[in-house]
Amino acid sequence: EVQLQASGGGLVQAGGSLRLSCAGSGFALDEYAIGWFRQAPGKDREGVTFISDSDDSTFYVDSVKGRFTIFRDNAKNTAYLQMNNLKPEDTAVYYCAVDDDQMAVSDILLHGETYWGMNYWGQGTQVTVSS
Repeated sequence: EVQLQASGGGLVQAGGSLRLSCAGSGFALDEYAIGWFRQAPGKDREGVTFISDSDDSTFYVDSVKGRFTIFRDNAKNTAYLQMNNLKPEDTAVYYCAVDDDQMAVSDILLHGETYWGMNYWGQGTQVTVSS
């Protein structure tokens, strides 16, 4: 059974950094596409970044490009979201999601921004950035 556990959130000052973790169990993470999503207060959930299971290509929304990095550690069966130069507008609950279909960047963009076609979701972790 696919299980995901997101962790690593917290309270940081603007300009600070956090690394979020997405620990997988019951499946091999290197065989799945991974997406990070966030939902700010009063806003819809949105996709933030994605790494493909078909060609390892990545995608970042413009608001985080150059500041956030998605990567895997297959030995630990864990995915990460490294967040640098955090801004108050990054404040949100962050969610990790995966899918075992062969998904390229072009595929996720065919789905709604709230889920990008991902089928398995972990529990969110709160990130709060103070000004």
